[in-house]
Amino acid sequence: MRTENRGKLAAKTDGSRAAMEILPDELWRVVSPLLPSRKSARRPRLGRPRLDDRRALTGVLYILKTGTSWHHLPLRLGCGSGRTCWRRVKDWRRAGVWEAIEAAVRAHDAAADGVDWSRAGRAP
Repeated sequence: MRTENRGKLAAKTDGSRAAMEILPDELWRVVSPLLPSRKSARRPRLGRPRLDDRRALTGVLYILKTGTSWHHLPLRLGCGSGRTCWRRVKDWRRAGVWEAIEAAVRAHDAAADGVDWSRAGRAP
């Protein structure tokens, strides 16, 4: 059985409430215009639907704030898997928006200064 992650955010039992604490609406309103738009596909895609950007960013911020490994992102947060969140950071880096996202989070959240932002570039 997988042990639960440690940290103040992992202690929450309500995943949606914990997710709102990680990425509040005010911060999302600042960050969402920075994200690249997704073009709709002409053909229906096979497989799982894409995880929305807010959930992916919530997962990324959880990982960075708690120091949890990418593989141990709690599924109860509703943020997909750690690998999905890591891939989204990779996509945002390629699109050239990750630095702006990081700056917006730092400006909004004083606790973000203690975050190891270099972990966002490391593979899970």
